[in-house]
Amino acid sequence: MAQSPKKSKSRLWFLVHSWLALPIWFFVLIVCFTGMLAVVSQEIVWLANPDVRASKPTADAQRLNFQQVLNAVKRAEPDTAVDSIRQPDGSHFALNLGVTRPDGSRATLYVNPYTGAIQGKTPDFNFEAFTRALHGWWLVPFTNGYSWGWYLVSLLGLPMLASLVTGLVVYKKFWRGFFKPVRTGHGSRIFWGDVHRLAGVWSIWFIAVISITGTWFLIQAILGDNHITTSSEPIVPVIAREQVPQMPDGSPAPRIGLDEAARIAETSIPGLDISFITLPATAYSHFGMGGRGWYPLMFQTASVNPYTRAVDSQFLLADRSALEFVIESMRPLHTGDFGGLAIKLVWFFFGLVLTLMVLSGLLIWTKRTAQATAAALKRSERPARLRAPRRAKETTQVHS
Repeated sequence: MAQSPKKSKSRLWFLVHSWLALPIWFFVLIVCFTGMLAVVSQEIVWLANPDVRASKPTADAQRLNFQQVLNAVKRAEPDTAVDSIRQPDGSHFALNLGVTRPDGSRATLYVNPYTGAIQGKTPDFNFEAFTRALHGWWLVPFTNGYSWGWYLVSLLGLPMLASLVTGLVVYKKFWRGFFKPVRTGHGSRIFWGDVHRLAGVWSIWFIAVISITGTWFLIQAILGDNHITTSSEPIVPVIAREQVPQMPDGSPAPRIGLDEAARIAETSIPGLDISFITLPATAYSHFGMGGRGWYPLMFQTASVNPYTRAVDSQFLLADRSALEFVIESMRPLHTGDFGGLAIKLVWFFFGLVLTLMVLSGLLIWTKRTAQATAAALKRSERPARLRAPRRAKETTQVHS
């Protein structure tokens, strides 16, 4: 039975709609793929660039303390001011020292923690920055608040979460699919369908984490662009002028050493593993110390007075509200940057599984749409072939 023109036209519009969905599939695929790379981008840079590595000069070499590293850099570049010291997540990485040059320019130096030698300088835009910017906001610049690229990517958290819920509803007793093998030799559609289903089952927890945290990035942008904050972190006041001890010539008294400041912070916050330090920028500034404690998803900080040795301010886990615990856990849960290389490899693996799941869904969708389009074209050609003999017969009758 021939289809009515109205039904045929509706099917045509449905096929157009299906083909227009392909760019969305490709967008999701690229976001998943770049996110997978971004998780281990720091490690990829470590493999490619020897300057990033914390290489031991000898097998029994010991790491220098903070003050020794600072002294070594001062000897190498006496006119350079060190602003901050940061230890990336992993002892195999070189220290990152933020410095200010005599001409006022800023740079980040790679410094060997065993020798104090300056091994190189961080480029303005390396592979790590590229993959994270491409994944997070599609390289769209931030001109006035969050870029539209950030909104575009973070919006994916909502359909991803919805697809997880609907997938669990559609796939009854999904736990039976954990060890169901992928069928081969039955055509590409069955193969990629099995891959999609198997990847989805094993990635349930990961999809939930990524979609929820991705949705939070959307909320974060909305709050930020509307100047709404949820943080209770105190603002550290500068040291009052009259509280700065002076030498007989009127100059500020010498500050305590960097290691002494670190020891004070670690005593004040039991279990603190200092991973970043900000040095006093002026005679009225504090030493800023921060690092992870027993809860690896959040940092604790302390501001140490460089003259009195007092901790003038601190922001501990106990100072956070329940909402802050949730909010501050979102980013490390999304990136896997909270438990060293082992956690990153887990995030990378399931990022690869998620990418394969999107790719298999894309292939299934494309093949199904292509087959439906071919069938629709055949149906549209068939009435034309049937009408041709009738027109020829009518023409013969007229001439006779």
